[in-house]
Amino acid sequence: MPIKVNLWKKRKSVIFTWLISYSAVFIIPILMSLILYRESSDTLRGEIHRANDTMLQQVRETIDSQIEMMQRLSMELTWNSRVQSLIYTRLSSSDEQYTAYQVAKEFQMYQTSYASVDQFYVTWEGENTVLLPGSTRDYQAGFETIHETGVISYADWLKLVKQNRSTTFTMLPRKDNMYSKQALALITRLPAGAISRPTGSVVVMADVERFNKAIAKVQSFSGGDVYLLDEAHDVLLSNTSTSLPASILNQLGARESGVIYNKTSDEQSEIYYLHSEVSKLTFISVIPSKLYWQKAVYVRNVMYISVAISLVGAAILTLFFMRRNYSPIQRLVKVLAGAEAARGNGTKQEGNELSFIHRALSDTLSEKEAIRVQLQQQHNMLRSNMLARLLKGRLDGPIPLQEALISHQIELLSDHFAVILFFMESPEDVNISISSIGTHEKSRLAQFILTNVVEELVGMRGHRGYVAEVGDMLACIVNFAEDNEEGRMQQLVSISEEAQQFLLDRYRMQLTLSISRVQATIAGISQAYQEALDAMEYKLILGKQKIIAYDQLHKEPITGYYYPLQIEQRLMNFIKIGDLERAREVLDEVIERNYGKSVTSVTLVRTLMFNLISTMMKTIHELGEVDESFLAQHPNWMDSMANSDTVKEMVEQLNLLLEDVCEYTAAKLDVSIIKGRSESLRELIFKVNVYVETHYQDMDLNVGMLGEQFQLKASYLSKLYKEQTGEGLLDYINRVRIEQAKALLGFTDQAIVEIGKQVGFNEAATFIRVFKKFEGITPGKFRELRG
Repeated sequence: MPIKVNLWKKRKSVIFTWLISYSAVFIIPILMSLILYRESSDTLRGEIHRANDTMLQQVRETIDSQIEMMQRLSMELTWNSRVQSLIYTRLSSSDEQYTAYQVAKEFQMYQTSYASVDQFYVTWEGENTVLLPGSTRDYQAGFETIHETGVISYADWLKLVKQNRSTTFTMLPRKDNMYSKQALALITRLPAGAISRPTGSVVVMADVERFNKAIAKVQSFSGGDVYLLDEAHDVLLSNTSTSLPASILNQLGARESGVIYNKTSDEQSEIYYLHSEVSKLTFISVIPSKLYWQKAVYVRNVMYISVAISLVGAAILTLFFMRRNYSPIQRLVKVLAGAEAARGNGTKQEGNELSFIHRALSDTLSEKEAIRVQLQQQHNMLRSNMLARLLKGRLDGPIPLQEALISHQIELLSDHFAVILFFMESPEDVNISISSIGTHEKSRLAQFILTNVVEELVGMRGHRGYVAEVGDMLACIVNFAEDNEEGRMQQLVSISEEAQQFLLDRYRMQLTLSISRVQATIAGISQAYQEALDAMEYKLILGKQKIIAYDQLHKEPITGYYYPLQIEQRLMNFIKIGDLERAREVLDEVIERNYGKSVTSVTLVRTLMFNLISTMMKTIHELGEVDESFLAQHPNWMDSMANSDTVKEMVEQLNLLLEDVCEYTAAKLDVSIIKGRSESLRELIFKVNVYVETHYQDMDLNVGMLGEQFQLKASYLSKLYKEQTGEGLLDYINRVRIEQAKALLGFTDQAIVEIGKQVGFNEAATFIRVFKKFEGITPGKFRELRG
């Protein structure tokens, strides 16, 4: 009773599973002996049939697994996105070459993943190219590389890969280290695309040796012959040169398996056949009947003796191995359970001991990987912080500088340093072809790429480069080698130009760079960084995507800028009368006098720009009452100017502002004149109405055309019309056209498109949209309601 209770408590333990398994070992030989003892020769014959059928099934499973692996690889190659793009999409020559290169590189990964496949390739008929793992070949070179062994000709190979059958199994020779091997090939035809252009085929091959191993098992077991037939019942593989009689092939049924008895003058044979579960192949085993009974009688006698011996030996070995095998597992479970409890993860054990060990080891490995990733991130962050401290001149810290450099694997070649600053313009435009990452990850990846490129370029010249993120810029500390001291500035410029051009061409990364002077001590790194920052400030004057060297800047004394009172007064006078052209001439003169010849102070640049804005504001206020709507349209004058990165952008903003101010002042003058001529306005409105009513059929009739007709600005004429009539000029034009269209819809049978054109609408869609706006229904519905 205690033993029974103990076993019930351990029913989830692995020892209970082992006990059941070992007990099954006892039961099987006992049952087999009873069956063999009581059954007749027919039963024995049936058992032997099943044994041979099982062997053939094992051959089928082995070969089917290989065939399924080949089919899976063929399917992955067929639907590979890059292969699809290459075969079915019209690409430029350069894109085709690059895509083919990517496909060849990706095939190398497939080659690693499918180790049981000895060779594969894709034929690209559009370019007569064979796509191989790691390379591409034209048809002739591909055939010579893979198949030219003298067994098959180039023409026969072309016929095979260009046939229109969707799937074909065939035997092909394969060169392997200058030796010829036979391989079973699966040829899959790529389907036709939407455009009529040749596609290609996927060829996957496995050496015959892989299949012969499985076939040899049947031969060693039963001494029979094994055949592998294709869909047309042609022999693909066999362990004999004897051919199958046509009478046997005709008896192969559609069932999954079966037995055929064949008798010739020489001997009687029993033929087993199985159809593949994954393809249209057929497995056949031909075994002489005499081999059965010789082995069957011997096996039956031996089995009686072996069962008795097995029962006794199995009982002893079961007890011995259960105890021996379970002891280390039990000790390991105790150790892991203690570790889990120490980490605070102690939970009730679910499943047997092996499940617990698997879960514990998986948790341990996951924690180890998480710690490794976290340590790497912290190391990179600490290294970046240390470099940032060097740039800002903070050489003191909790760890001595030399120890910090060694711990972060920073090797100094000399005491000469310089700093290159990188500012990324429009980071959202950087072209990184990874669609699954977000904006932040894309920005981090762009910084990673820039860091690697710059450090590699510096290293190629024998120096050391260390990049760190400082604010919204990246700074590279360049540590020079001892030799060639005079050419260092030229090397810095060369590195900057090469990095800027490469990143722009490859990733559309727009960079502005600044270069410091060379400093002779490690403490001078902060001075070099400050010089690079000062040089970067001159991006405002020199423009974006430039390389600005500190020692090339002209440090002239600040003497002011050119903007005398008489020039300011001229500019204000032209603005007051709305003369945009002459006002622009004065503005251009001021800009040219200040920035056309030399590099001035950044502070003076901003001061002058804000002074020019002040001039425009004073001009508007001197006109008297200021239109609140005008000020509401320009609430961010100062912000737009302050956010400009270059003088060019500032000048563009000034010109836009000048244009708006001149238009506003010109409109004010026009309004003043019009107020004294109200009668003339009414006459103008009448003439406009008459012109619209007589020219509504003209498709070019619009506000702009009316402005030209009456020699007024279109916006000004539209404003006058709205003030005088309360209706927009364009609305009036459309209303006249719709009234004429309603008459034609009610009294004629003309098509709606033709009526639209008659009343001045160029497109039917525009006519229908405007009609529905005024009438609330479409022209067709209007005609239907009018009957």
